Amino acid sequence: MIPLALDPEKLRIGLAGAGAAGARRLAALRAGGAKPVLFTSDATLAAQAPALPLPLDAEALAGLQVLYIAGLEAEDYVPLAETARAARVLVNVEDVPALCDFHAVAEVRRGDLLLTVSTGGAAPGLAGVIRQALERCFAPEWAGRVAELAALRRAWRAEGVPMAEAARRIAALVRERCWLSCPASE
Repeated sequence: MIPLALDPEKLRIGLAGAGAAGARRLAALRAGGAKPVLFTSDATLAAQAPALPLPLDAEALAGLQVLYIAGLEAEDYVPLAETARAARVLVNVEDVPALCDFHAVAEVRRGDLLLTVSTGGAAPGLAGVIRQALERCFAPEWAGRVAELAALRRAWRAEGVPMAEAARRIAALVRERCWLSCPASE
């Protein structure tokens, strides 16, 4: 696996989904800053965002670079994944690793801090357990810590401080404040 962080401002991302799985994926994409094109026949999911109906054809997929599929039945997601792939769209079918061009990661977001865990689709439950541990170790206050360090880094750069020195200062500050002390696991 090759890890990436995609910039949703530079890509057109789609979600074909239904039910709780579709709603979870929509929430995760939005948390990452995406405004996905939503394709669904699920009225509850369609109420959360403007939606285009399923099924999809190659024309509906035009312009997408990435398509997530979540909560659909096999008779819907198999041909959809094939159509998307033929249109050169990267595909992720939730819980169907054989149909995925990439795997979604378990994630913890704390402001600009993004921590991810992946087992390459082999053991998503394990990735979830590790994500929960990371949530305890990197509590919500990390959003403020990242913002504080970002401001310091900007100031240092304006002063001409070399990147290596800025990194050393950040590491020293993290050690001094004991920010990497992690609460015991449950």
